[in-house]
Amino acid sequence: MLKDIKAVIFDMDGTLIDSMWMWRDIDIEYLGKHNIELPEKLQKEIEGMSFTETANYFKENFNLKESIDEIKETWNNMARYKYEHEVGLKYGVKDFLSYLKDNGIKLGIATSNSRELVNAVSLGTGLNNYFDEIVTACEVNRGKPAPDIYLKVADELNVEPQECLVFEDVPMGILAGKNAGMQVCAVYDDYSKDVDSEKKELADYYINNYNDILSGKYEVLND
Repeated sequence: MLKDIKAVIFDMDGTLIDSMWMWRDIDIEYLGKHNIELPEKLQKEIEGMSFTETANYFKENFNLKESIDEIKETWNNMARYKYEHEVGLKYGVKDFLSYLKDNGIKLGIATSNSRELVNAVSLGTGLNNYFDEIVTACEVNRGKPAPDIYLKVADELNVEPQECLVFEDVPMGILAGKNAGMQVCAVYDDYSKDVDSEKKELADYYINNYNDILSGKYEVLND
């Protein structure tokens, strides 16, 4: 999997950290305050969107009076404590990151989350000690599945797209990596287990956890 790879780029939520459960809870609570029931397909509709794109989606589809900045500030406040105190790393993450650093492979994060919450995650987990570049989807023109965020991370790391390996947990993120011309490894997550077959159709590799890589137990897909 790591042959000829000079940089590894990770999505954050559901890929590096166990946090996807949290966002559904926040959506339920936030919409509930506006007397709106969580639509069944909401998570699928907003999958891959940047933090700002998601706020725009909520404002337009739920006729919210708050500004985009006010919506984002509310979400940041609701999520910050959870990120700092309740969200943990996916199994085997730090061992794998240490292995990559020891072998001179550059590391980046490409997340649809806000910069404020990325900082909260870094504070709570110590991830900032490992990564060379972190880019949020609000810093590029288009969110996932567009390739913009992955291409920007590669550019910041000074590596070519074909020299990058991406880790993602949802189909729109996998498509973003593939659209950037990168190899992609799909990561198991409870939140997206119902679309595992779709993830495997799109990705080059599949893991249940990060120990699968170092032990050689990962799946090679579409070979």
